[in-house]
Amino acid sequence: MSPRHAADPAPEERAAVVTGLGLTTSLGGDVPTTWRALLDGVCGVERVDFGEPDGPAQEYLAAPAAVDPGTVLPPAKAAHCDRVAQFALVAAREAVRDAGFTDGSALAADGSRVAVVVGVGLGGLTSILEQNHRLRTRGPGRVSPRTIPVMLPNHPAAEVGLMVGAKAGVHAPVSACASGAEALAQALGMIRDGRADIVVAGGAEAALHPLALAGFARLRALSRRHDDPKGASRPFDADRDGFVMGEGAGLLVVESARHAAARGARVHGRLTGAGITNDSHHVAQPAPGGTGCAAAVDAALRDAGLAPEQVRHINAHATSTPLGDLGEAQALHSVFAERVDDIAVSATKAAFGHTLGAAGAIEAVLTVLALRDRTAPPACSLERVDPEIGLNVVGRSPAALPSGPLAAVTTSMGFGGHNVALAFAS
Repeated sequence: MSPRHAADPAPEERAAVVTGLGLTTSLGGDVPTTWRALLDGVCGVERVDFGEPDGPAQEYLAAPAAVDPGTVLPPAKAAHCDRVAQFALVAAREAVRDAGFTDGSALAADGSRVAVVVGVGLGGLTSILEQNHRLRTRGPGRVSPRTIPVMLPNHPAAEVGLMVGAKAGVHAPVSACASGAEALAQALGMIRDGRADIVVAGGAEAALHPLALAGFARLRALSRRHDDPKGASRPFDADRDGFVMGEGAGLLVVESARHAAARGARVHGRLTGAGITNDSHHVAQPAPGGTGCAAAVDAALRDAGLAPEQVRHINAHATSTPLGDLGEAQALHSVFAERVDDIAVSATKAAFGHTLGAAGAIEAVLTVLALRDRTAPPACSLERVDPEIGLNVVGRSPAALPSGPLAAVTTSMGFGGHNVALAFAS
């Protein structure tokens, strides 16, 4: 084996730290607003009429963004991006500024050590459907020349890459509702391998469209509690009946410890491990007993060098579906055994719904904040934990986390059998 190049950092200097956080959700258009609303028990779910003015009503439960991303970005940029990329840009801009950079171009002189990884689930769905409508009603000459760039799954990643001048790689994992988490796992690998000093990573989604909502409804995946929007998304609750779709984005600046220290960056926390598995069981149902999820969590702990008893907080995938929540609970019992009672489990989709490809990244931001502030966020709609779940689920009020070094895990699962677990430490 050839000796390590003198300029290469030692393995401990390649540790990944989180220096920037960005969010836009149904609870708020930035990190402070979202975090404060989440801790206050605010719920972003409402009844939304997606019907056309001259057509039948199409009312669904949804968690639309609190702030329209198109009103935050420069008009010219917003006009050239699908809504999903708008969300990614808004969250990325906040994360970059939070990391201490004035703008994207300040991350590095030439961008050769800067990378971007932004995952999506459905991607530019709204643009695809809008342009198809134009094609059918007004002819091919009225289809936008921007159609192809904005419909591609890499559109959000490409736009963020352009914003920060990333030249070390721009990637777009697409693994359904695990996409955002997988983006962070990929970022961790790039830092450890020395392929980048800074990775802007996370996920975005903007799929609140009648087609997507109707499709999930036909799968009987959505909550039917239309008379109680604020109580419709109730993960781990005994009366859960399906999820509520949301939209938004979560982006993090993940940086090598050496690079962060050299520039005197503030560190929110450490990304210490990742585990990725697949159920290979069913396209839309988890493996019996949550075995795939358990394997991902176990892999993340091994990767982070953590023993199960060191974990004191979990931000669970917890979508509010009967089978999904139960399978995840079984997975956590399998990994943590009797110590699971000592872990504060947060089910934050109760507040902002299921943001599909953005969910894992949004929840990663919340996990970092929970460790930083030693506060596990509540599930605003929880009434009674399902006895079969048997977890220490944080109820309607935040729960204090213990003093001293803290470790946490966040889990993500997606159609196709995808499982991703991320480990963080304070």
